[in-house]
Amino acid sequence: MKPRTTLLVTAAVLAGLALGATVLRGSAPVSEAQTASQTARSATANPLNEASARLQNEANTVDIVKKYEPGLVYISTEQTVQSDPFSMMMGGGSQQVEGVGSGFFVNAAGDILTNFHVVRDADTISIRLLGNKQTYAATVIGRAPQYDLALIRPRKLPANLVKPIPLGNSDSLAVGQKAVAMGAPFGLDFSVTEGIVSATNRRIPIGFSSAGGQQGITQNAIQTDAAINPGNSGGPLLNSAGQVIGINTQILSPASSGGEGQNAGVGFAIPINTAKNLLTRLQNAGGKEVRAPIIGVTPGLLAIRNTQAGPQPFPLGLSALSGKARQELKLPARGLVIARVSPNTPAARAGVVGGTSTRTFQGGQIALGGDVVTAVNGQSVDSLEDLQAGLIDRRVGDSVTLTLVRGGKSRQVKLTLDQAAFQQTP
Repeated sequence: MKPRTTLLVTAAVLAGLALGATVLRGSAPVSEAQTASQTARSATANPLNEASARLQNEANTVDIVKKYEPGLVYISTEQTVQSDPFSMMMGGGSQQVEGVGSGFFVNAAGDILTNFHVVRDADTISIRLLGNKQTYAATVIGRAPQYDLALIRPRKLPANLVKPIPLGNSDSLAVGQKAVAMGAPFGLDFSVTEGIVSATNRRIPIGFSSAGGQQGITQNAIQTDAAINPGNSGGPLLNSAGQVIGINTQILSPASSGGEGQNAGVGFAIPINTAKNLLTRLQNAGGKEVRAPIIGVTPGLLAIRNTQAGPQPFPLGLSALSGKARQELKLPARGLVIARVSPNTPAARAGVVGGTSTRTFQGGQIALGGDVVTAVNGQSVDSLEDLQAGLIDRRVGDSVTLTLVRGGKSRQVKLTLDQAAFQQTP
């Protein structure tokens, strides 16, 4: 989301670019002979027929935009922010902060998929559609902070204005195929950019914790060079068939002089299959939070850190220990130590074992005698986030294979994610 004051900055940048182009053209003088020759050639040349000259790719992009841009949604939010104590002492109070983002219709009921961070902490949400100046109030019907996804539903929106965009299959993506991004960069609503899929399984931290902080769960993302900027968040990334393959969410770029990161040809989108797996849960959430599945284990290597709220435990991976300590305790070089396994959970039914004793050391403690998770579905595990990354795109009934080490011996167990694994309450 971006405060609307950004538009002034954007306008200034655009103006600067225009002036630069003018100076560049003026710095290359053209002789009278050249001018006369060009005029003669242009008079005898046949005029171009734009329809026949249009490239196949260009025609495809125009068709996609014409057919599916009506399914794009411009989202604006307002949030009341309390002033700092000093400002309040000087007579200041609260202030309204405005933000903008993007979204798109996913069904005939008018549900709109967007990023969680677009509507996070918003007091009011309104939407606007292509070619329609009227705004409609909307409410969040389901939020999934860990996935950076949210589903909102407008109120009193005429059914004939709902234009769902078809959802594709992000598992079938190939590097190099076309990618069309739609959204509202810097509040410039209903903008379209085009590029390619640069990578299909770029693993990056995505999402937020329930407390609102960055959780950093590593997830697979689609990388694209289609221009994505602040305000594009929540908008669709489409393929050449006009199907949504991803939800634009992040960019990787150096900060500008104003401190705001801008497009540098490296943008990321949440795969649409991740969102499709969550849609039913989001629709039935009743405005509450949808969380990633859990298997019922508690980390066993903890660092105790002093915070404003007092001493707090933070789980660590085994790589945080020295090689000498791991050798003495007969532990692997990397992995997540298990302190406790909750009864009647997938981990308990699969035979995962928690620690039998605890050793305290300066600044923390470690559970010993239980299992250490070293991999999930073949992906290396060295933290709680690594374990969550292996679970986050799973559905009810899916099986997960854990690689465990206990007493220097390695084994694999398969566990099944049941309905209870997905039903944690905030």
